Amino acid sequence: MTGFPDSALTCNDFLGGRLKLWQPRDGYRAGVDPVLLAAAVPAKAGQSVLELGCGAGAAVLCLATRVPGLRSAGIELQADYADLAARNAQCNEIDLSVHVADLSNMPTDLRQQHFDHVIANPPYYRPGAHSAAVDAGRRTALSEQTPLSDWFDAAARRLAPRGYLHMIQRAERLPDMLTACVGRLGSVEVLPIAPRMGRRAELLILRARKGGRADFRLHAPLILHSGDRHERDGESYTDMVSGILREGRPVPWPDAR
Repeated sequence: MTGFPDSALTCNDFLGGRLKLWQPRDGYRAGVDPVLLAAAVPAKAGQSVLELGCGAGAAVLCLATRVPGLRSAGIELQADYADLAARNAQCNEIDLSVHVADLSNMPTDLRQQHFDHVIANPPYYRPGAHSAAVDAGRRTALSEQTPLSDWFDAAARRLAPRGYLHMIQRAERLPDMLTACVGRLGSVEVLPIAPRMGRRAELLILRARKGGRADFRLHAPLILHSGDRHERDGESYTDMVSGILREGRPVPWPDAR
């Protein structure tokens, strides 16, 4: 039973209705970011995936919906959200093991496992970098409490050899992310995400590989919206992004290295 009363929840469609997600009405709510993150992962049936800070399960459940047959797990600090992730997995008939713990102090059963993929959507803002949210859940989800380097350390420890980390973050955190990869992960690739053509990237997805030795790659940006400015009400996603969000298509990375 989730810690949120049903009256405090909404049920929302993701991936064109293929995934139903219960979310707090006034707490942290998933947007397009976890959907893009899930779409960036080149997972295959039979592989395993761990989401660090899984919240209500949006990213890992989007991935499991797109790629049936994964062995999926999530770790979440906030018990109410972890319960919600478990409920969402059950409602969508997805096998997801959810653990309530701090990623820097994982339970023993998780520390004994290694995964083909680790995904993460860490808090975007350093402490004091933005106005704190009133809701405690949103505040924890958005404002960094665990250093970003600890997320990379946890990911590297849980990845199997040649396994992939995918992380979505704000573009200004890229220097911190690249520093955190040193000595832990290689074959780093960065996909900037820009709101419109000609606008600066506000988000990025970083891909890195355990034991990877390939050169760094900076890809052309993924453009979210058509046109150079907002001109009308309603959605204006590009065809590519619309296919990712509504049809469960993967992000078109170049060939894996």
